[in-house]
Amino acid sequence: MDGLSLHKKIEENTGLLIFGILFVSAIGGLVQLLPVLNQDSLDTATVNSHLYSAVELTGRDIYIREGCHVCHSQQVRPLIAEVERYGPYSRADEFVYDRPFLWGSKRTGPDLHRLGGKFSDDWHRIHLLNPRSVVPNSIMPAYPWLAEREASETGNITAKLSALTVLGHPYTEEDIAGADAALEGMTEMDALIAYLQMLGTSYQGESEL
Repeated sequence: MDGLSLHKKIEENTGLLIFGILFVSAIGGLVQLLPVLNQDSLDTATVNSHLYSAVELTGRDIYIREGCHVCHSQQVRPLIAEVERYGPYSRADEFVYDRPFLWGSKRTGPDLHRLGGKFSDDWHRIHLLNPRSVVPNSIMPAYPWLAEREASETGNITAKLSALTVLGHPYTEEDIAGADAALEGMTEMDALIAYLQMLGTSYQGESEL
């Protein structure tokens, strides 16, 4: 059977076509995944790896719950245009303590991985309450309820730190014992801002681009 006849047979047979698509997709997936399994930087902490505090971790949970990751990525690609706009491109060791990763691929809003320290806490507060008061053309929704909810009610932070310790995150007994106290008197907005203010700030070095 020549190549043309084989191609025609596959096109005419739905089962063969589906199998071919899945087979080629599987090969493409393996080509991307297998090298990653042997990449130590994905699970080895360095000076660039930031262990989230109880407040930051709570803020991250709120960030995920409110769907912020749907519109904002957290991965600066190693491209000149991205580095010039957002700052040094993201390194694998910066995400060692991220469960789950929030890299993303869709940017309705800008990438946030180098957001930390670019704006004041007050700016973030105003932005979350009324985005268009600081970014006139913004299509981001407002999140006023975050200023009314207590951060301590977001979830059991003590249990979460204990679980992450089992997974290899180096929280101490003091960190776990003081987790609830760290959230005392804070709103969900306070915790979210604390998380936003640390994004990308642990990176040590300059971009090679």
